[in-house]
Amino acid sequence: MKKMTRKGFLKAGGAALVVIAGKRIAGTEGAAAAPPPPPGALTAKRWAMVVDLARCREKEGCTACIAACHREHNVPQFNDRAHEVKWLWKEPYANVFPENAAQYTEAAERGGPVLVTCNHCASPACVRVCPTQATWQREDGIVMMDWHRCIGCRYCVAACPYGSRSFNWEDPRPHISHLNANYPTRTKGVVEKCTFCEERLAKGQLPACVEACPAKAIVFGDIEDPKSEVRAVLRERFSLRRKPELGTQPHIFYLI
Repeated sequence: MKKMTRKGFLKAGGAALVVIAGKRIAGTEGAAAAPPPPPGALTAKRWAMVVDLARCREKEGCTACIAACHREHNVPQFNDRAHEVKWLWKEPYANVFPENAAQYTEAAERGGPVLVTCNHCASPACVRVCPTQATWQREDGIVMMDWHRCIGCRYCVAACPYGSRSFNWEDPRPHISHLNANYPTRTKGVVEKCTFCEERLAKGQLPACVEACPAKAIVFGDIEDPKSEVRAVLRERFSLRRKPELGTQPHIFYLI
């Protein structure tokens, strides 16, 4: 048998590491089995959210859901709008549904604000482009963030067609007015976004925005369950999704 030199050994070992690293980055090595949910956790085959636009506008200027979300997750409040970090916010109808903001669209719809967040798409572009798998998708559809693995490349920010990701251009921690000690803070140079309150689901609680809405305009549940409330309201009313032509299959639905 031919004796392997030190140079040959290092060359072969390096090639093996490249292959292994490539598989990990591409996600082809096979995902580890998800741990079982804790006792009492809320579970679903596929989580989805429905926003009733009419109910959402019953109380003009209401931002109770946004305040609850940002307070729950230590979202910083920067004075500089260019550095704004947001998990849940409102946009004009024409910005959210430009393809539906026609001249003959109901004026109340065209002019009113629309609640927006991460769409937790069935085919998320952000997951595909992340080189470190810092953004990944759970079996129940929730698109997650691992802030420790985020290298700040912002590929996911560029790939998301909904503007649902925020980048920390500066240390966010001095800009948190009411610290929630039960939720981790982030650091400068990482991306963050809505995670459907996965930490609350694990404790058997609904997302903070759902509980905080005084108009009960947000419905959350398992869209794969025909008996769920989400499916019930979608059967009763016409709904829209953002930019469906892109094929990302958003799982935030809007009743109009």
